[in-house]
Amino acid sequence: MPARPTLYVRDGCHLCEEAEALLDAMLGTDGWDAIDIEADDDLLVRYAHRIPVLAIDGTDRLELIITRPDLEAVLDR
Repeated sequence: MPARPTLYVRDGCHLCEEAEALLDAMLGTDGWDAIDIEADDDLLVRYAHRIPVLAIDGTDRLELIITRPDLEAVLDR
C-alpha cells in the first residue's frame, strides 16, 4: 500500500491552496492529509517559511511550488 501523503499548510497561503487542489485532482479528497502548521508551535517554527510542504512516510519531499510532474515523481506514478 502506498504511503499516505501529508501536506503542511496554513490559512491564507495561495501556494497551499494550489497544492491542495492538485492533490484533490490526483488523489481525491480522501487520498491525502492536511495539517495546519499554526495549530502546533513546533510545526510553525519548522515550516513557517517553506509551506506548503508535502511529506511522505515522514520525509519532506516537496515544498513551496508543487507541480504535477514533481508530485507524480514522488508518488511514483
